[in-house]
Amino acid sequence: MSEATEQVHAQAPAQDEFPVIPDLHWTEQLQTGDTRMDDTHEEFVDLLARLRATPHADQLPLYRELMQHTVEHFGQEDRWMVTVGFSADNCHASQHASILDTMRTVEQHYLQGDLDIIDRMAAALAEWFPMHAQSMDAGLAQHMKTVEFDSRTETLADPSRVRPASMSGCGSVTCS
Repeated sequence: MSEATEQVHAQAPAQDEFPVIPDLHWTEQLQTGDTRMDDTHEEFVDLLARLRATPHADQLPLYRELMQHTVEHFGQEDRWMVTVGFSADNCHASQHASILDTMRTVEQHYLQGDLDIIDRMAAALAEWFPMHAQSMDAGLAQHMKTVEFDSRTETLADPSRVRPASMSGCGSVTCS
């Protein structure tokens, strides 16, 4: 084996190792343009960072706090989507449901002795969240602005501007 080939093999992770996902920090790039949504997202990012900095043996209480926050976070957005004209089974809400199902499964695996699984889930969330926020959530925020939905009061300035269940997509530029 050549020296260059040996160096590549030495740098490559073993097949049973997971790639290192950098920590996620709240930045301007994660902002959606809706203050309440952004505040909720910043809390999510902060909880995720705290979880990733916690030793395996101490992660379960913080993971459960992150799960509860995520249930409320996604529930809030799902409620807003229905109010502003998305169908209840839109792709954005479906992604939320899938993430929550996975998070619940992760807790069960942790309780069965897989103490590394919360780390892997936290890394996956840190990798997933930026694209979700910049596409689906930013699209939702833009649509809410267009129909004059106030996320603080959860009211529409003019309800006649919204046709119920008129949107089945996620609202982002990549999903109508």
